[in-house]
Amino acid sequence: MQSADRKAHAIVFIRVVLSILMFIHGAARISNGTVGGFGEFLELQGFPLGFYLAWAITLFELVGSVLLAVGLYSWIIAIVFAMHLTVGIVLVHWKDGWFVVGAGRNGIEYSVLLVLSFLAVAYASYQTVRR
Repeated sequence: MQSADRKAHAIVFIRVVLSILMFIHGAARISNGTVGGFGEFLELQGFPLGFYLAWAITLFELVGSVLLAVGLYSWIIAIVFAMHLTVGIVLVHWKDGWFVVGAGRNGIEYSVLLVLSFLAVAYASYQTVRR
């Protein structure tokens, strides 16, 4: 296998893994019945129409994940997921510091990893589209 093929396969692998993680995130919100609570949280943060925004975000996590996994609009979807997670860092995780577990709880480290991974996928996908 050529080096370029290995790199392409690695990006596909990361893209699919990220898709699975985000799909589970949205599916868990639905299965746990917490979309409404998420909407209330968004309204408390100053976002209008929190309930509908929460559903839009949740549905994007599901539909966007499937599109990303199969490689459709990958760079755009990866950028939106990176922005989505960055907002989550600011609204939820920042106050808890860096660590998710161990030296802290609910911090930003996992979200930062996801944001940077999505940006790497976006960059690689955009470069592929431009060729």
